[in-house]
Amino acid sequence: MNDHIHSEGSPDGHDHGELGDAEYAEFMELAAEEGFDLEDVEGAIEAAGHGPLPVLAVVGRPNVGKSTLVNRIIGRREAVVEDKPGVTRDRVTYEAEWAGRRFKVVDTGGWEQDVLGIDASVAAQAEYAIEAADAVVFVVDAKVGATDTDEAVVRLLRKAGKPVVLCANKVDGPSGEADATYLWSLGLGEPHPVSALHGRGTGDMLDAVLEALPEAPEQTFGGAGIGGPRRIALIGRPNVGKSSLLNKVANEERVVVNELAGTTRDPVDELIELGGVTWKFVDTAGIRKRVHLQQGADYYASLRTAAAVEKAEVAVILIDASESISVQDQRIVTMAVEAGRAMVIAYNKWDTLDEERRYYLEREIETEFGQVAWAPRVNVSARTGRHMEKLVPAIETALAGWETRVPTGRLNAFLGELVAAHPHPIRGGKQPRILFGTQAGTKPPRFVLFASGFIEAGYRRFIERRLREEFGFEGTPIHISVRVREKRGSKKK
Repeated sequence: MNDHIHSEGSPDGHDHGELGDAEYAEFMELAAEEGFDLEDVEGAIEAAGHGPLPVLAVVGRPNVGKSTLVNRIIGRREAVVEDKPGVTRDRVTYEAEWAGRRFKVVDTGGWEQDVLGIDASVAAQAEYAIEAADAVVFVVDAKVGATDTDEAVVRLLRKAGKPVVLCANKVDGPSGEADATYLWSLGLGEPHPVSALHGRGTGDMLDAVLEALPEAPEQTFGGAGIGGPRRIALIGRPNVGKSSLLNKVANEERVVVNELAGTTRDPVDELIELGGVTWKFVDTAGIRKRVHLQQGADYYASLRTAAAVEKAEVAVILIDASESISVQDQRIVTMAVEAGRAMVIAYNKWDTLDEERRYYLEREIETEFGQVAWAPRVNVSARTGRHMEKLVPAIETALAGWETRVPTGRLNAFLGELVAAHPHPIRGGKQPRILFGTQAGTKPPRFVLFASGFIEAGYRRFIERRLREEFGFEGTPIHISVRVREKRGSKKK
């Protein structure tokens, strides 16, 4: 693996992804010869070469239209919208684009007011979401005006110091704009009158969002001296032993596990020395599930997990090996993959398993986690400390895969051999071909492939599998995008 190139980025990195000037020039010449539109090629490289996307949190009290606004921002109906608090959803993070810029949106639409009281619920959710965000949209119902709960969120926002765009929602026509002006009193600057339901004013508000969001979030990923200790999110569904594991690796009681979901904030960033290296653990422990709290606890867990994953470089996903792999376990794995983080799966309570349970667990892992077979696995016991020494090597392996870059020349030699030996199936009398490609980014590895026609999902998966066999990429998701040559370009002689 000595020939892997770990790009540290360069002044030209923003325009060329992680391709150097010479490599970029050579690649563009190849694209021109194959009849591709060079602007399209340049755009594809830049899109794939981006670092972490900036994160926008949408916060506010219940029923002010947050989920409706999220659906409007992302351009599709994904966030669940219902006229009562307590609605839960599987996902809390979505990707969006406005005026050619991409960013992530964190939706805080679920509530647990019966347990905490509405003010505490709003504050807890806002705090989790703001923690992960580069900017915040604060949604207020312009018809109702500013409430005591709104004022409480304003205090949180001021304390956090993040840029805020004030959205005065439910302004359905010119007559409602006077209501929006009253929200100047919140002291957050200009209220943007919006109707999330009808789309009125959302464009102007999103223009303000782009001004508030950084072009890219502060890039602190990297070794000591660049961004300090590497950051690890310890994630998993409630009650799998995250606190116990953190306490065991720290060799002291760092985290107190509270019995009530969502009421307290444990220390979030724990500096812990392992294997002679200092790591920063972004803790997500302390959320417990009781039967009557199930919906709210799951929602808080999802929101908090999303916040931790956005702050981390590696996600260590803790699974309770004594129980069947659950839908929630699978959702958390999917969240880490979609966030593009390096990943390690740790099966906890391994010391409690008998031979029969181990047999069935292996079958479950094959069927439920087959899509992440590339993730390093460790079998541990947070109670006894069994195999804790294997955790650091697994994390280091995942980070190495996450940062691996294949030079364009070597990648194209590999693709040429692959396409020759295993061509794409003929469809409709045509056989699309992968013509050439490049790896435009790392953390995670992001590839752009250029083709003569549509490449089927099954063939893309085949390419990913062979990339892993050839170059490693252990412990990291891989993003592959395919650009198809336009017909007008194919006529070029």
